[in-house]
Amino acid sequence: MKYLIAGLGNIGAEYKNTRHNIGFQILDALSGASNISFTDHRYGFTAEYKFKARTFILLKPTTYMNLSGKAVSYWLQKEDIGIENLLVLVDDLALPFGTIRLRAKGGAGGHNGLENINQVLGRNDYARLRFGIGDSFHKGFQVDYVLGEWTPEEKKELPFKIDSCIEIIQSFGTIGAERTMNFFNKK
Repeated sequence: MKYLIAGLGNIGAEYKNTRHNIGFQILDALSGASNISFTDHRYGFTAEYKFKARTFILLKPTTYMNLSGKAVSYWLQKEDIGIENLLVLVDDLALPFGTIRLRAKGGAGGHNGLENINQVLGRNDYARLRFGIGDSFHKGFQVDYVLGEWTPEEKKELPFKIDSCIEIIQSFGTIGAERTMNFFNKK
């Protein structure tokens, strides 16, 4: 079985440790813990991760957040992966910091990366892992907040939350979205 795990973010050093790049950060942690590395390919950096007889193609799109659909569509086709085996990792302003929610399908919820994926794929029935970044910003400063770096308090908690995300990715590939949602969304 083969899966595409697309962690959304923006390329460039100025975005590396920002809230909006949590998708990249989760995949970087998974690759680091697994001693695998990313290679620059068309529309993204990819790595191949093996877990319990499953192959996970880890994708960090280089198309920038708002054009993520191009990279996701390309890699689904290139690797011949069905939409049911796609998991997209994104930040979510509507969830408190560190809250993690897996959904089997759904709307974009105002997230430009998801919106573009929905548009390019022409559907929204793929799994997405939403990582809560909170909404602790003053009116008119949403972009600064999303593209801002984690607070010192958040940085302390981040490794534990990222570890939970890695468990969810592994579970998604072994027992599926529905059962994984039943287990992890209750935590």
